[in-house]
Amino acid sequence: MVVSDKFRPYVANTSTSERPPIVDISTPSGILGIRERIRTMKREDSIVMKSVELFSGCGGLAMGLAQSGFHHLAMVEWNAEACATLQHNKRRKVRHVKAWPFQQADVRSIDWNAIAECVDLVAGGPPCQPFSIGGKGGGNADERDMWPEAVRAVRELQPKAFLFENVRGLLRPAFTNYLNWIQACLARPEARRRQNESHDEHVARLSRMRGVPTYRVEVFAVNAADYGAPQKRHRVIIAGGRSDLDIHFDFPEPTHTYERLLWDQWVSGEYWERHNMSAPKSGPTDKRAIRIVERLKSSLLAPKGRAWVTVRDAIHGLGEPGNSSTVLNHTFQAGARIYPGHTGSPLDEPAKALKAGDHGVPGGENMMVKDDGSVRYFTIREAARLQGLPDEFEFPRSWTESMRQLGNAVPVQLANAMGKTLSTALRASSCSISKAA
Repeated sequence: MVVSDKFRPYVANTSTSERPPIVDISTPSGILGIRERIRTMKREDSIVMKSVELFSGCGGLAMGLAQSGFHHLAMVEWNAEACATLQHNKRRKVRHVKAWPFQQADVRSIDWNAIAECVDLVAGGPPCQPFSIGGKGGGNADERDMWPEAVRAVRELQPKAFLFENVRGLLRPAFTNYLNWIQACLARPEARRRQNESHDEHVARLSRMRGVPTYRVEVFAVNAADYGAPQKRHRVIIAGGRSDLDIHFDFPEPTHTYERLLWDQWVSGEYWERHNMSAPKSGPTDKRAIRIVERLKSSLLAPKGRAWVTVRDAIHGLGEPGNSSTVLNHTFQAGARIYPGHTGSPLDEPAKALKAGDHGVPGGENMMVKDDGSVRYFTIREAARLQGLPDEFEFPRSWTESMRQLGNAVPVQLANAMGKTLSTALRASSCSISKAA
């Protein structure tokens, strides 16, 4: 198997002008040859879900997919600092991370055809800045738009399924036509956009094609808090499965609810008991919460599912920053203050979405409101917990850089929920094909 000489493993960059040496990862001298990885997987499991990931960042999506049973054949991330974080934790032999074959590379340089025969899932979170509400809204005119590369990866790898995550800003009316183009291209990735053909013309041509599309494509708006992440993080999931394999992506039902949190706080009181504290005498203060609590008290019927996970739940046991030398990345960061639009996250709700901030600099929203009303920034460890990364996962860079990486990450809990659903669909498809054979 021939792999593009630009598809190479991450090597720590000791100088800004020095590029990592070229290594063919299909050979034993690479991170681990693709074919050898597949042989190893076959020995471990008769049905192994194999994935390739683009735009890996610090590994939130990869961690959730690994927890749900996927084995990564390759991961690509261009940012040197994010790769340094992954490499640091690979050396620390953090569970799952220690086996990740990630590469520092520009996805535009990768020849995916080299590993097309092996892949069950292509996943990734294309850069969100072109579509972010807090960004410049350049959409496909922004040079950071990498959706064409996501489509190309699907076209060349021909996976059984794909899973992409992005900001909910992608659903704004301003991007409707471009979202239609993304969906149409993912449904028929083999029908490339022609030279000088506009996106609208390409969509029109794709819509005129006869026959069943190569992939069934679904678009979902999600809140990560509904799947156990201690964050109100609204995102868009674009997923698809091969039509010829009859793969259906049944969107997972939410496992956690706001109503159950209100029940635990203001009806049963279990939430406050768990945290060994008295319920605030003020009761719920939000008008919507008051209405829901009144309804719950009158029905006396506990909502199904589990409660939303709050900031207090997530950081339980850490203590104040600097109180323990054994907790990684739990150091006080000075400078937090309240200003318009940046008021911090209450302890007894899921956090506001962590953000990398404009141009990659985190802003005042990455802070908590303490019980006494004062505010402070989340420590790196607290933010990592909000994203679902384990305490053994360490960030070796500064607070600003680490928060940038965390603000761009996919919550592990959300990735795990989506991965479990896809894994179930893929395994069901494999069983059906085996029986038919």
